[in-house]
Amino acid sequence: MDNIRPKSGDFVATDQKKSRSLAGIAGIVALATLISKIFGLVREQVIAAAFGVGPVVNGYAYAYVIPGFLLILLGGINGPFHSALVSVLSRRKKEEAAPLVETVTTLVSGVLLLVTILLIIFAPAFIDLVAPGLSIGGESVRAIAILQLRIMAPLALLSGLIGIGFGTLNAADQYWLPSVSPLFSSLAVIIGVGGLFFFLGEEIAAPGYARIGGIVLAGGTLIGAIWQWLAQLIAQWRSGMGGLRFSLNWRIPGVTEVIKIMTPATFSSGMLHINVYTDLFFASYIANAAAALKYANLIALTPLGIISNMILVPLLPVMSKLVAPENWGELKQRIRQGLLLTGLTMLPLSAIFASLAIPIVQIIYERGAFDLEATEIVAPVLLAYGLGMFFYLGRDILVRVFYALGDGQTPFRISIFNILLNVVLDYLLVNAFATPGLVLATVGVNITSMVIMLAILNRRLNGLPLLEWSGILLALTGASFVAGLGSYWTSYGLDLLFVDTNLFFQLLQVGLSASVAIALFAIIALQLKLPEVNILMNRIRQKFSR
Repeated sequence: MDNIRPKSGDFVATDQKKSRSLAGIAGIVALATLISKIFGLVREQVIAAAFGVGPVVNGYAYAYVIPGFLLILLGGINGPFHSALVSVLSRRKKEEAAPLVETVTTLVSGVLLLVTILLIIFAPAFIDLVAPGLSIGGESVRAIAILQLRIMAPLALLSGLIGIGFGTLNAADQYWLPSVSPLFSSLAVIIGVGGLFFFLGEEIAAPGYARIGGIVLAGGTLIGAIWQWLAQLIAQWRSGMGGLRFSLNWRIPGVTEVIKIMTPATFSSGMLHINVYTDLFFASYIANAAAALKYANLIALTPLGIISNMILVPLLPVMSKLVAPENWGELKQRIRQGLLLTGLTMLPLSAIFASLAIPIVQIIYERGAFDLEATEIVAPVLLAYGLGMFFYLGRDILVRVFYALGDGQTPFRISIFNILLNVVLDYLLVNAFATPGLVLATVGVNITSMVIMLAILNRRLNGLPLLEWSGILLALTGASFVAGLGSYWTSYGLDLLFVDTNLFFQLLQVGLSASVAIALFAIIALQLKLPEVNILMNRIRQKFSR
């Protein structure tokens, strides 16, 4: 498949052991991520049923901004730590891995331990910085958020360790455990909130127990992250990829290369996540906006996370081996494949989320303390997330191309510009659309990022077939629009036929309407005769034939 063959003794492949195929890796990652996302969805359902959109969840949304930002930024699969380690380790011998990983771990841990201490000491200041609107009329939410931030502060240290584990294990050709390990965090929260409900019953959402609920929610999150890291550490040690040994040997081959890729990539991805802070800054002045963003984001990220890992995880190592000019033709094909697979998977999902936002939210969350009023708050936000799914993943595809080329500076510079753009768009769109405007601002930022990165890659790689790609994506967008209309009118027709709106009807409504959307999109997409359609269809047939 690749034009560059690793030498004998290299880490990625040896004469005795061949690397897994792209399809095999994608299947493992997809299944593991699906399991992890299901647990994440159940976690949010448990939280919603227990606390609704009240002070516990709103406080948690603000308290989790910085620890969660670090956990997603540094500890996430496809994050800068993961990408840097995979890029470097995949080109080195196995015996070089352990000392390299241990040195990187020591350096990262020292920095992030200091961050953890600062978060604990200055928690009130950080909460006021993230959510200034709480100091005006949300003192109870503010107090809970400060307490939760102090409990979750060690996530700063754990995020780096988890990210290193992701990259190291993937470089060791282990994909199952890294992809499934986030379920430990969800499971810890489910057990914690479930235990609290066992003792408090229906009183769990009462204002008098808000502080206890906040402690349990934050504590479960911390315990889950510790659990996730320990599971990775054991697998890493057993693979001979290093343990907890202290090491500061800068002369180890590859250390400076990892730092060179990791540092700008971290700042670049960090600039993107600063936009989350900007969104919550404006959200703090809107009642229940933080909780609405949290619930809607989880629904959108569940399929997005599964599909993004399936596309990105196997694609990065392949692109990293195609950076030589003589391999640019195949590199361009990989870029096209990534973008069109993104369109074929994300655009029909956009149609479904946009047309079925209300029944989807009702099915997932509407029980316990989460009532119809809460649904009406969350559904418009989900619709806005749905509109931007292609651009969210498309941007990530292009960022990974720059990482494969060893360039972390360009995405970083683009991200700096995007911070300013996001502030402007947040201000304009919040005034026009309230909470959904925050999501639409992010969509605008991602569109701008894709345009800029494609322009730069077009120049750097001696031309890309941008007109051809744009025409295909425009056709797929039209197919998504038709699919959305079909889904909406199917749902509307079922509403007219049935008076009863119980859970069974809602499941029938969403199932049939979503099926119509997928069928319409598939019919139109098949007419385009794209190789990527055949790849996707063959993969689906393989899954169902097993």
